[in-house]
Amino acid sequence: MRLHVLLRREGWKVNRKRVYRLYREEGLKLRVKKRKRMTSSLRGRPEPATAVDQLWTMNFVSDALSCGRRFRALTLIDAHSRECLALEVDTSLSGHRVVRVLEQLKEWRGLPQVIQVDNGSEFTSRVMDEWAYRNKVKLHFIEPGKHPPRGYPQNGHIESFDGKLRDECLDVEWFTRLQEAKNVIEAWSEDLNLVRPHSALGQLPPAVWAQIETQKKQETLHLQLT
Repeated sequence: MRLHVLLRREGWKVNRKRVYRLYREEGLKLRVKKRKRMTSSLRGRPEPATAVDQLWTMNFVSDALSCGRRFRALTLIDAHSRECLALEVDTSLSGHRVVRVLEQLKEWRGLPQVIQVDNGSEFTSRVMDEWAYRNKVKLHFIEPGKHPPRGYPQNGHIESFDGKLRDECLDVEWFTRLQEAKNVIEAWSEDLNLVRPHSALGQLPPAVWAQIETQKKQETLHLQLT
C-alpha cells in the first residue's frame, strides 16, 4: 500500500494492516468508475513469437495523482524480446492517440506482423481498424473475460509487464503532477529495457538482447545472399 510505504520512508514504524484500516475508516479510497466492455470478433490467432517485431502486444494501466486526478498509461511491448516499445502517459488516451503512437514507432522501427490487444474501445475503434488495414497489420483480439484471475491470461506478456510497472513504480511513487509521472515512468522503462537483466533472455536487458538478435538475423540474411 502506497501510504504505508510513504509512512515508513518518513520513519513511522506502523503496521501495514493498521494503515489500511485507518485508510478505509476515513473514506480515503478513490472511486473507480467501471468502463463498459465492448466486444469484437477475433481476427486471426497469432503463433507464439519466434522473432523480434513479429508480435507486439498492448494494454492500458491506470493510476492517480496525489490530488485524485486519474491518468492512464498505454503499454506496448515486443512479445519475443519483452522490450518496452512505448509507454504513453496522459489523462486521456483515445484510439487516435494509440494510432499516433504506432505511427511514431513505424517511423523509427517499423511495424510487426500482428498486434495483440483486448476488447477495449480504443482498440476496437474505427480509427484503429482503418490504421491496421492500411498498414497491413493483423489485429488479434483476445477473448472477452480472459484476464487473470477469471481465466487463462491470453495476453500474458503484457499482463506480466503491467504487473511489474504497478508493483515497482506506480505503487511506490507519489505523483503530484502529470509531468512528474511521465518522467518517473519513462525512467523506469529505460532501466527495464537497458539495464535490468531478464532471466528468459540469458540475463541480458530486453533492448540489448533484441539488438543482438536483430544483428544475427541480418548477418544470416547477408550470408544467404552472398
